[in-house]
Amino acid sequence: MQCMSPKLGCLASYSGSAAELGLQIAAYVDKILKGHKPADLPVQQPTKFEITINLRTAKALGLTISPALLARADDVIK
Repeated sequence: MQCMSPKLGCLASYSGSAAELGLQIAAYVDKILKGHKPADLPVQQPTKFEITINLRTAKALGLTISPALLARADDVIK
């Protein structure tokens, strides 16, 4: 099984910002409800990415995460 979220025990994740993706989805739904065809809408990709690190999992695996990486992380689960 693939773990996608450090909150579920994964060591780390690097993914698109959930808030930004939510706004993009809302914009798509708005356009579709206003009559645009989904097939005509452009494909969009996230522009903001977030790093989350789970220190509990790192400790359980006997790993040390560098302070530089921890400083860059958007979210650190202790």
